[in-house]
Amino acid sequence: MQLSHLFVHPMKSARGIAYSRAYASMQGLLHDREWLLVSPEGRFLTAREFPRMLLIEMDLIPGGMLLKAPGQSPIMAMTQVYTRPVATAVWKDEFDALHGDSQVDAWFSQYMGIPCQLLWLGMQSRRLLKTANTPMSFADGYPYLLVNQASLDALNQELASPVSLQHFRPNLVVSGALPYEEDDWQVIRIGDILFDVAKPCTRCQMTTADPLTGTFSSDNEPMRTLIRTRQLPEGVCFGINLIARTEGILQQGGHIEVVESRYTF
Repeated sequence: MQLSHLFVHPMKSARGIAYSRAYASMQGLLHDREWLLVSPEGRFLTAREFPRMLLIEMDLIPGGMLLKAPGQSPIMAMTQVYTRPVATAVWKDEFDALHGDSQVDAWFSQYMGIPCQLLWLGMQSRRLLKTANTPMSFADGYPYLLVNQASLDALNQELASPVSLQHFRPNLVVSGALPYEEDDWQVIRIGDILFDVAKPCTRCQMTTADPLTGTFSSDNEPMRTLIRTRQLPEGVCFGINLIARTEGILQQGGHIEVVESRYTF
């Protein structure tokens, strides 16, 4: 088995960037989900409600990022401007992040059609993953999400219209495994880095948002098929959440080894 793709999503719910190599920290891949769009009250906004967020693109530049979106002129968000702590939350995790540039806020508000603000995680995250006491990004619940290409291929065989990896927004993609083999993994090694499997990744309507059009599917796929085929004790699941034990460089094509499985025969 090998690592076939790496994706970094600099802003939660915006378009990801494919890399051939990336630095993997306890918090996640470098620059992954370090920006968050919120309402003026601090409520986090995602493509679950606003699927056109999936069309927002960014290029990472020294000290920030260049933002692009349909109908908008590009604009830069620079970290040095983000200095004012404000309260926010991702699900039940309440913590402070950093607010700064009113021009960037206006850019997003115009694109989204609602008042909103951009927050930066900061050089050091103020959010902790409670189960491991490690810093967390703006990701939903865990630092890493891995998807098995064979599982996606098996799912697409059930669908009238195939879906892409981008529908599931993984950081890491494995090739060379059996379909849904990842359900049995407990500890894996990717290159030189050990990862604990925290839990299967539960899924929601966001999987039905087309990353190319920024609209929801009319037939509720692939969620409708996942509800029928992927009901696990944790819920409707696809992919697995990981926690890194160590840090280092991950390389596309790197070897993946299952160190511990849930079941032994």
